[in-house]
Amino acid sequence: MKFSTILFCFLCLSITVAAQDDLLKELEKSQAPEVEYIEQTFKGTRLVNGQSVETKGQGELEFIFAHRFGPMNGGLYELFGLDQAYVRLGLEYGVTDRLGFGFGRNSVDKTMDAYGRLKVLRQSKGAKVMPVTITAFGQAAIKMSPRKEDDPTGTLTTVNRMSYTAQLLIARKFNSKLSLQLMPTMIHRNRVDQTIEDNDQFAIGVGGRLKVSRSVALTTEYYYRLNTFETNPNKDVLGFGIDIETGGHVFQLVLTNTRGLTERAWLTETTGDFFDGDIHLGFNITRTFQLAERK
Repeated sequence: MKFSTILFCFLCLSITVAAQDDLLKELEKSQAPEVEYIEQTFKGTRLVNGQSVETKGQGELEFIFAHRFGPMNGGLYELFGLDQAYVRLGLEYGVTDRLGFGFGRNSVDKTMDAYGRLKVLRQSKGAKVMPVTITAFGQAAIKMSPRKEDDPTGTLTTVNRMSYTAQLLIARKFNSKLSLQLMPTMIHRNRVDQTIEDNDQFAIGVGGRLKVSRSVALTTEYYYRLNTFETNPNKDVLGFGIDIETGGHVFQLVLTNTRGLTERAWLTETTGDFFDGDIHLGFNITRTFQLAERK
């Protein structure tokens, strides 16, 4: 009798365990696997001179202070470029985590610029695999210099002073240390010297970041202009940087062959040759403030 009772209890327990296992398997099948988005492909919205795929978070306001000195080959008389200074001050606001707008003022040609960026695709793994992050960037800029009264030809109208930039920023974060980015770019300027260049300038940029410690990374970028005339005296832009993260802001130390601080200036009007010593020391400082509560 006891043996029969024990056998009956064992059978009931086995059936219960089997039923629980089947239920757990069904629950696991019904639960969709999660999507894991890759964050912080780059630390900031700037790579060196140009943009990165990063956008500001919702309700975040970024203050941007960019500075370039004169060329180092100016010698001791110019204190190796430190006597000269070119500055851009700007603000960028994150409307959502993927959409932001900004504007700024550049002392080179006294240029005003306004722009927007939209993160179209995000690199992800898990249930949804996306190998890259893609951000669309668009900018309009106007040169305020020279003044109308200083223009003897009278051709520098407001329309002629305008330029426009369109970019696709395509990046992949390979691991916690290495990220690479591709930047197809088009710049349209309403007024140019058509004996040496077109109104539309096409370029392809490549860049990357190598993280060397928890708060320090090395960055670089190079833009190759595609449709240049042989008579065009300007040069392709090359830049190297060191990113240092210190709490709420990022400090970027820069070496580049351009003094320009907007896309039109550094991509189409760079006169210095990096390998001839026309190297500008500079820095970018960004500080982020949370103005609105994230939803």
